[in-house]
Amino acid sequence: MKRLRLWPQSLVGQIIILVAIALFVAQAINFGLLLRERNRLTLTAQTAPGVYRIVDALDSRGEPPERDRPPRARFLDRAPVLTGEHRPDVERRAMVMFADVGLPVRSVQVVEQDHAMPLRRWERVRMRAMGDLRDGPRVARLTMAAEYAPGKWVVTQSRMGDRPPRFGGWLIWQTLILYAIVLLPLLWVGRRLARPLGQLTRSAQQFARTGSADPVEERGPGDVRQLTTAFNAMRSRIFAMLDEKDRMLGAIGHDLRTPLASLRVRAESVEDEGERARMSQTIDEMNRMLEDILSLARAGRSTEAAQKVDLAALADAVVEDFVELGSPATMADSDRAVASVRPQQIRRALRNLIENAIVYGDRAHVSVVREDGAIRLAVADDGPGIAEDRMEEMMEPFTRMEGSRNRETGGAGLGLALVRAIMAEHGGALKLANRPGGGLEASLVLPAS
Repeated sequence: MKRLRLWPQSLVGQIIILVAIALFVAQAINFGLLLRERNRLTLTAQTAPGVYRIVDALDSRGEPPERDRPPRARFLDRAPVLTGEHRPDVERRAMVMFADVGLPVRSVQVVEQDHAMPLRRWERVRMRAMGDLRDGPRVARLTMAAEYAPGKWVVTQSRMGDRPPRFGGWLIWQTLILYAIVLLPLLWVGRRLARPLGQLTRSAQQFARTGSADPVEERGPGDVRQLTTAFNAMRSRIFAMLDEKDRMLGAIGHDLRTPLASLRVRAESVEDEGERARMSQTIDEMNRMLEDILSLARAGRSTEAAQKVDLAALADAVVEDFVELGSPATMADSDRAVASVRPQQIRRALRNLIENAIVYGDRAHVSVVREDGAIRLAVADDGPGIAEDRMEEMMEPFTRMEGSRNRETGGAGLGLALVRAIMAEHGGALKLANRPGGGLEASLVLPAS
């Protein structure tokens, strides 16, 4: 099963993911700080009424109470017994607040209690008429007791305020808006940066695959434009060098064919028939070697136009040519297989493989099959095959199975190198594999149309 890749491979995707993670971390820190401050303010708001009442009660101790005003605190000569939920956080905050106002308090006890809110008579009558037998809405109260002197306590009770509203939803909306403000412009800048880089990558891949590449439009940020300009300049210089190489090779080929033709004419004047035949054969081999060298040097810059061809019919025609010359070659029945190729190049590549199969493997068995969106032209032989560790080496120029340079045991070692160059120009591949029953199978793998 293919492993899921969560991390994006593109530059723009990685930048956006990193910025999104940074924003998320920043918002998480912001949320933590806000929550901490909110809890501190909430705790202060819950503690302050009780502290102020105790301070007020201690400051007004001994003064006559105001008329019609209930006492705000009770003074006790013993430690009170408080029932309810113990609140140590409020106790710590109260001690700090007492110290801030300069009131020496020895200890503090705080509990939270749930009380029914008193109702007016008409509210109770209405609730009973509606069948609601509850005592009324509940309200939370804090009972705070402070020991201001040894064995002396003051007790007060205060109502807790409503819990502050949750701000999680507000923070989520804030995060989404922040993402939109930051990531959308970043996405636009990233696409503006990635578009010319993508075009540059495709042009470089096209050059590596076919030996030619379209110029890249110079746009985007300044650094990218400079890179594109440098690439276009390099492309122009390479093309100029390749054109100069083609002209030089053409001149070399022309200059070499002229003395070879002269040698052929002179060979015809040799009276010894056997010597004349050997000279003619040597001249033919030199001509073929010259053609192979020039073809390999020009690989990737073919002037032949690509066209859709039935490769099964093309292979059958090539095999038929060998059969007419008396060579042991057979063609298996194959279905129609159409691909966009340069026919003469494919014909030459297939001919090289068949010649190798006949020379090194006694016989050539040709077949054309479609598999996995590709077309494979396979040439099998009955020879000894190739050692696994030498297969890649055999596709290098001037490499032969046996180390001698004897022309009777093979060519110059350019056949497979030329075939591989032709396959690279077509976006295909040359594959070599030993057959289980003996022999070698050389395959031309081409993308199907």
